[in-house]
Amino acid sequence: MPIKIPADLPAYDVLTREGVMVMSEDQAARQDIRPLRIALLNLMPKKIQTENQFARLIGATPLQIELSLIRMSEHQAKNTAADHMESFYRPFSEIQNEKFDGLVITGAPIEHLDFDKVTYWDEIQQVFDWTQSNVHSTFGVCWGGMAMINHFHGVKKHILDTKAFGCFRHRNMAPASPYLRGFSDDCVIPVSRWTEMRQNEIDAADGLTTLLASDQAGPALVEDPAHRALYIFNHFEYDSDTLKQEYDRDVSEGTPINVPMNYYPADDPTQVPQNRWRSHAHLLYGNWINEIYQTTPFEMDLIGR
Repeated sequence: MPIKIPADLPAYDVLTREGVMVMSEDQAARQDIRPLRIALLNLMPKKIQTENQFARLIGATPLQIELSLIRMSEHQAKNTAADHMESFYRPFSEIQNEKFDGLVITGAPIEHLDFDKVTYWDEIQQVFDWTQSNVHSTFGVCWGGMAMINHFHGVKKHILDTKAFGCFRHRNMAPASPYLRGFSDDCVIPVSRWTEMRQNEIDAADGLTTLLASDQAGPALVEDPAHRALYIFNHFEYDSDTLKQEYDRDVSEGTPINVPMNYYPADDPTQVPQNRWRSHAHLLYGNWINEIYQTTPFEMDLIGR
């Protein structure tokens, strides 16, 4: 089954060209099936790029997915056209009474700020608490995962001396986990952050299990069963050229930046970067969607009870 998104959302054409099955609302209405309702709380400045990245992974399963785009109520996007935001996004304040099978909370380019200095910190804490009654499973990504694990467990983020930037090998710490079904003993994940979560502090918190970790980049994927959540601090969703875009941007702006590690052939930024994480990205998000499908109530009203 395909992912259900508006026919005029840019991701519709992008995913169609890539061979991902998509359907419009009119097509979906003709199928006698309850789709999984998955929401994307998009905190990234490049909204359309991020929509494409997550829709690509979420829509690659055999299940029908209804994707809803959500934004913070008071925060205004500066890098995306206002008409796009008005047409496709709803503020959190408007969906608080709705229920969702799954929610993805993206990263945000604010990791240098203390959590309580973020302008929408109060509202996103409301989102975290709201997930416990209105969302069956939540996936916090990069800053979104760091903020959520801090909110529920007090685990702190720490500023790095140098940016963790590149593609790092990660060990499979829990081969029996349903979220890692089909994973190799290790895998490559793109990393792009100035902060880290520390394994000893995660271990000290109750009920958390680290599923993927790197000797160089630290813990990457953490399961929080009590809050029906996964936290990933790195970027399986990245396109092949996303790290290149970030590197080229910093070089053009004169910002000190290292060539992303293990990304370009021979670490030569004049060459075309290689994507070595795509298959594991699809496995992880496909496994997450499958776990939601296997465990979410058929009656939406029962979600969160």
